[in-house]
Amino acid sequence: SIAGLRDVVFASFGTDGIDGVTDAAGAIVSSETMNMAKDARLNLKEYLENNDSYTLFKKLGHHLIITGATGTNVNDIAIALIR
Repeated sequence: SIAGLRDVVFASFGTDGIDGVTDAAGAIVSSETMNMAKDARLNLKEYLENNDSYTLFKKLGHHLIITGATGTNVNDIAIALIR
């Protein structure tokens, strides 16, 4: 959990541009994401239990990485920046 950490950003995405059946390649979260979800009165546990991060991030706004299909599927990429 990065909720209690400051200055943290994490991104996870697929190089094919598609995550499961959604139009997103992945998403970006930061140390502020949990606060944003709480302010929006979104139940994080419910989204996690339903494996539905797509809807959660869509409701939060700018967190989804949407590229469209890239035509290549090298790997999934995860990047963490901690300052």
